[in-house]
Amino acid sequence: MKLIVGLGNPGSRYEKTRHNLGFMVVEKFFKDFELVQNTKWVNDARFRSDTAEIVWQPKHADAEKVILTKPKTYMNNSGLAASLISSYYKVPASDIWIIHDDIDLPLGFMKIRFGGGSAGHKGIESVMEKLGTEKFWRFRLGIGAQKAKWKMENGKLRDTDDFVLGEFRAPERGKIRELIKRGAKAIGMGLEEGLDAAMNRFNTK
Repeated sequence: MKLIVGLGNPGSRYEKTRHNLGFMVVEKFFKDFELVQNTKWVNDARFRSDTAEIVWQPKHADAEKVILTKPKTYMNNSGLAASLISSYYKVPASDIWIIHDDIDLPLGFMKIRFGGGSAGHKGIESVMEKLGTEKFWRFRLGIGAQKAKWKMENGKLRDTDDFVLGEFRAPERGKIRELIKRGAKAIGMGLEEGLDAAMNRFNTK
């Protein structure tokens, strides 16, 4: 079994923001299965999340249940949902994939990796805290190497929260659409051929 968690914030206010890129990728991946497997997102109060279950059938291996999750706990408490589901289904941390935006990667870049620190990402910090380990997989989706601050067109400095909670600008949207597609394909390849293959294919060099 795999647990795939897209990070983001619930509600229409945050739907199109940079911080919700994890939600966007998981939703894109799910669309390919919604009709074929007659499944849908369910608001599951047990797990404080929207969840969907699919069955992945690799060509050369046994079928595997995959739980897709969009926590409704807000970004800074994302780990609660991940820990509730992983505890219930007894999913080890090594079979948990976290899909999230990454301000330290340039726009449109993607890096799949196992373990490591949070790099200041509050959602990842929460997952590490609640799971009690950093040994889980991350799909890091680049939203722009901005570090601590970003500069608006009028020269006014704003903090990181303003950046990640802002919507993608028109010039960024083409790269983001492609990144969402690549992220969804990377999930599929990871399930089909393993994450080493997905890293070799999709990690931005």
